[in-house]
Amino acid sequence: MSFPRRRESRGKAGREIPDSIRNDTGGKMARERSVSSEDQQQEEIVAKSEAPEEQFAWNLRPQKLSEYIGQSDVVESLQVALTAAANRGEPAEHILLHGPPGLGKTTLAHIIATEMQTRITHTAGPALEKPVDIVGILSNLDTGEVLFIDEIHRLSRTVEEYLYSAMEDFEVNFIYGKGAYAKTLPYQLRHFTLVGATTRAGMLSAPLRDRFGMVYHLDYYSPEELTRVVKRSAGILGVEVDDEGAQEIARRSRGTPRIANRLLRRVRDYAQVNADGKVTQKIADEALTKEGVDAAGLDRLDRQYLATILENYKGGPVGVEALAATINEETNTLVDVVEPYLLKMGFVIRTPSGRKVGEVARSHLGYTSPDSDAQQRLL
Repeated sequence: MSFPRRRESRGKAGREIPDSIRNDTGGKMARERSVSSEDQQQEEIVAKSEAPEEQFAWNLRPQKLSEYIGQSDVVESLQVALTAAANRGEPAEHILLHGPPGLGKTTLAHIIATEMQTRITHTAGPALEKPVDIVGILSNLDTGEVLFIDEIHRLSRTVEEYLYSAMEDFEVNFIYGKGAYAKTLPYQLRHFTLVGATTRAGMLSAPLRDRFGMVYHLDYYSPEELTRVVKRSAGILGVEVDDEGAQEIARRSRGTPRIANRLLRRVRDYAQVNADGKVTQKIADEALTKEGVDAAGLDRLDRQYLATILENYKGGPVGVEALAATINEETNTLVDVVEPYLLKMGFVIRTPSGRKVGEVARSHLGYTSPDSDAQQRLL
């Protein structure tokens, strides 16, 4: 299904947008469009200048729902919703995707645009600092186009308020002039689809969250699903990998496809330099061990995090701010990057008084439990 492009910019009742507003908003936009041969040439130049790693990262992304591995409930629900919207000739409802980083939120946003046969405009919450930024993008969206806002929980309050009427009524109000000469110009938007992605759904305000027609949570992948991801990516990269080698990479990927693809590239490099290029379980184990990724998928920062709680704070509890100061890392890094996987695996336990190390982590790192130490002292 394709939607017609809009050829002019008019407000309600066919009123022209004042040139001062159009020029102001137009200069603020950062869009993913190919509307002229000049734009196409520029995109080709940018694509050629990208690092190989970035090109590989994008090429490994699935392009259709049928190619997407994992998140079966989300994919099935999206397939039904997008097919129904396409059959009615309508844009899809607004969609919110939330979950830990690296699970495919951005990939799904691009797949949604592909399935609806429309364009996508990609931006991020921190980039939309003023209302003019979001109004400039919204006023140039055509019917059915997808607006993808990554890290949507980081939108400023004023920008978020402009989204309320845009999402619900497909209308925004331009305010131009000053003082007694200030005027409000209602501007009717074309019906678009907003796809928001966030790693912190709890930080979204209730009014914004309630305006999404579909809300999906993306969870960590199982080792079996990650094995399929590794094999698919290996086929695209032209890497020969056996079942045991793919499983070894999958087990150490922290339940995250992005990490699985990154580790696959590192193992590929190691296999090409130190072996015959084929990825086996032995080669994968050697390569990932040298990279600092252990059998449970913990990297150096994870082990430092756990060891600091065990050695400096006797296993906890300890506040995350004190822990971040001890490790010399940002608090947000620990909360957003390190802790989600450790919490899921039971390596860390959150309590009202702070973080504690679980018995699984003690055993994995080779530390004895406090009960064992107490028994030794009694003997």
